[in-house]
Formats: sequence, structure tokens, C-alpha cells
Amino acid sequence: MLKYIFICFTVIFYFSIFKIYAQQFNTSLIRGDFQSEIQYYFDDSIIGTPDIKEKALMNAYLNIIYSNGHFNAGFRFETYQGPLSGYDTRYKGSGIPYRFLTYTCSFMELTVGNFYEQFGSGMLLRTYEDRNLGIDNSIDGVRIKTVPFKGITLKGLWGTQRFFWNHGTGIIRAIDGEFSLNEVFSKFNESKIKILAGASFVSKYQEDIDPVYILPENVAAMGGRLKLTYNKLSLSGEYAYKYNDPSVENGFIYKPGQALLINTTYSRKGLGIILATKRTDNMSFRSDRNALGNVLNINYLPSLSKEQTYSFASMYPIATQANGEAGIQGQIFYNIKKKSKIGGKYGANVTLAYDRTNSIKIHKLPDSTFMGYESGFFDIGKDVYFEATTVEISKKFSSTFSSIFSFVNIIYNQEVLLGHTGEPDIYAKVAVADLTWRIDDKNTVKCELQHLSTKQDKGNWASALVEYSIAPKWFFSAGDQFNYGNKLKDKKIHYYSAGVGFIYDASRFMLTYGRNREGRICTGGVCRNIPAYSGFGLSIISSF
Repeated sequence: MLKYIFICFTVIFYFSIFKIYAQQFNTSLIRGDFQSEIQYYFDDSIIGTPDIKEKALMNAYLNIIYSNGHFNAGFRFETYQGPLSGYDTRYKGSGIPYRFLTYTCSFMELTVGNFYEQFGSGMLLRTYEDRNLGIDNSIDGVRIKTVPFKGITLKGLWGTQRFFWNHGTGIIRAIDGEFSLNEVFSKFNESKIKILAGASFVSKYQEDIDPVYILPENVAAMGGRLKLTYNKLSLSGEYAYKYNDPSVENGFIYKPGQALLINTTYSRKGLGIILATKRTDNMSFRSDRNALGNVLNINYLPSLSKEQTYSFASMYPIATQANGEAGIQGQIFYNIKKKSKIGGKYGANVTLAYDRTNSIKIHKLPDSTFMGYESGFFDIGKDVYFEATTVEISKKFSSTFSSIFSFVNIIYNQEVLLGHTGEPDIYAKVAVADLTWRIDDKNTVKCELQHLSTKQDKGNWASALVEYSIAPKWFFSAGDQFNYGNKLKDKKIHYYSAGVGFIYDASRFMLTYGRNREGRICTGGVCRNIPAYSGFGLSIISSF
């Protein structure tokens, strides 16, 4: 611990010297942010909380960034004392897992240390941090970005990934190029059609020390992408191919992987349309072939599902199946005009969304081939993993009263998505009424009512949440989620909660108390399981 304190003070000391020197030229800037999540846990046998001996746990993060002219430098200090319930216990401890130095000039950006990067949609490479999910797969190494000519952007990187307080054993090497044809070729400058093309190559190296298999030590993946834009219409597609990459996740088969993602969007005043389709086949790509869970992922496979903001609508979220899935998505956004018969004085906004993800059709091969299976690129399986139909209406009734009404119909394959072998699919219907009353310029009351009905899983739920805010500093909340439809009498549980928050300048403090049900949170198809817990929570977020 003393070592990390010494490092922090050393970095701050040198930053201070640089700042004093740079003040002569008035070019320096030090900025940062701090976040802390503290939870005090109660034993609650009614909701089945796990045994937490420490009782009080904390996750905290401090970012410091120094800028001066062409240079940027920074670090992030993290401490997990220990990790909050539901986070990987391998985070326990303190340290500086993220530090970097960047030099930027007119045609180049050079970074040494830790960095995050994404090529295209991320199907070949995406490193990022998501504290809510407990994910940080940053690369520690060297990255160069350059714009040699107008309309051409090139990237190259080399390094290893963060693995909690260490680094993964695999080495990542990658290059990416993106080309705007309208900027590169002068004859396209005035064209109404905008063309953006890109290509990527990613390679990982990991030594083969397996006593059973002869494993490829160098695994390459490549892909291309194209985006066409014409007036209000946009069409983009990306294809990725990965050479044989046997791993624990795919059962050590030598079958190559591939993925295709196509997006179409259309927008004009009052109307927006999104259509998308995706197919993935054996596309798990990690810098360690033996890794599982949310660690050491090189790539990211986006899910085709609408991000639900209400708790019951997101109770059954989809998790991306890297080994094989095929999905479609469609969304329509429509604004009903003001002063029309349906829209009334203030108009209304309507959102319709449909998402569906199926298995892919496979033909198993003999074990002696080590290829696992065959699957035609356009062969879709019969098993439905996830399906959701969403209708959402936003309506303002007066200058002080507005509402959001939402209905979601869900089909959820818990055997595949949750690993509940032998359990039937879940059919759930969710209704939400979100009402907001602005009393005056400072006082606002928000009431959120939800209901979930299902004959599977734990049965029906009802929820009510009331929030009261006094601008610009205070906000209060109280709510309850009641599992009244559970078939087991002793499981008809109230999950009550209350909270108070305060905002001062660029800092936000929030104290909460209550019960939280066991479940899963997902963002973009990446998920984290959350055990049931009960107690007090304190959240602090500040920037400077």
C-alpha cells in the first residue's frame, strides 16, 4: 500500500513542477474526477443474501489528467476494499492499473502506457471500461494514430491487456485504416453520396504450453467495413473473419469464426427508422485462450436489442452468444405533430421496436476432425434465444405534467442465456407508467409504476417509485418492488428502497437504503450477475 501512495505523491509532485513551469506560458491544465461506491451489508435471510464477513465494502476510482501543449499524461488510482458484492473478487486491493503519456501533433498521435481503442463496431477489437459491469480490458503498450493525407486515418497498436492487477499472457498486435473517399478523391467532394471504408487486422500471440492439444500460438483476424450515406438514408456493413482459435470457450475446436453486421437508418423531421441484422459464428476472441467471463476480450459483439431503462423491462436482458447467434432489430421513432387530433396541444412521441435473436443451424462433425461443426453462413436455427416487442409513448399533457407509457412483450430462453438447464422459456409482459409533475421551477415530483406478469420464473411483480427533487441541489426517492405472484408464500417479498441525494458544484452525493433483488444487468449484450443484498449505500461522484 505504501508503494502506491509513494507513486501517487511522486506523480502529483512532478505534475506540480510541470504546472509551475508551464504557468509562465499559460498552457497547462490539471483535471480529474473521483468516484466511490460504498455499501454496508445486512444479513437478510428472507431475500437470501450471501454471507459477507466484512459488512462494509467499497469500490473507488481517482483519475488525474495533466495537459500541456502537445502532451497529455494521466493515471487512475483504484481501490477495492474489498470489491462490492457481485464484482470479481480478483479486483481486491489497491493500485494504479492505468497510466499513460500522449504526444499529439498535426499529423500524429502517439500514446505509451494504457489506452482504450475500437476498430469499427468492435467486432475485431474493442477495449473499454464499464465500472457498472466490472469490465476493464485496456491495452498496455504503444499506439500510433496518424492522418498522412486528408481523409485517411491509420492506427497501429501493440501491447498486453489488463487482467485485474496484472497483465494477460497474450500479446495483441493490430492495425486499422479508415478512408473517406469523398475527401481523398476531389471528384467526389460534391457528391451527395458519402462513402467511408475501413479495414482491420488483429493478431494475438500466446505460447502453447498445453500438454494435450497442439494449439496455434499466433491467431489472426481480419475484416472490412463500408458505410454509404445519401441524404437521410445510411447503410453500413461490417464483416469479420477469425482463423482457427481453439479455446476453453468453444471447446477447443479448430473451426474458423466469422461475423456480419448490417445497419440501415433513415431519418427526417418527425420520423426515424433503424433496421439491423447480425450473425456470429465462433467469434469469441480473447488474448488468453483459457479465459472465461468478462476478462481479456479483444473484441466486442454488439447485441441487437433495445436498451431498456425501466427495471422490470430489463429484468430479462439478452447476453450475446459469441459461439453462435443470428438476430434482427427494427425500431421506428415517430413524432405526432402538435395541435393534431391525436397529438393534441403538445404532440406526442411514439417508439416501436422489435428484437429477435435465434440460434444458428449447425451440423456436428466427428470429434476426429477437431472442427466441431459446420454451419452455412445463412443457416438460421429454430431455437429462439430472445424476442422483445416494445411500444413506448411519450406525451405531454400540460406545461407542468408529462408522461411515458411503455409496454414490452418478452420471450426469454433462460436455458441458454442463464444456463438454467431444463427450465422452460420465460414469457413476460411489462407495463410501465412514468408520470412527471413539475410543480414550479424548483420542485418536481415523479411517479413510476410498473407491472410484470409471467407464469414462469418467480411469477408476477408490481413496483412503485416516487422521486421528489428540489432544484438545483436536493432529490429524494422511495419505492417498493413486490413479488406478489410467487408460488412460494415465503418468497412473496417486498424489496423496499429509499434514497436522498445532494448536488454541490460538480459533486454528487447519494445515500440509499433497502433491499435489492438477485438478478443480472447487461449493457450491449455484456452482463454481470448481481446477488441479492440489503443495507445502506453511499455514492460519491466528483469532478474537478
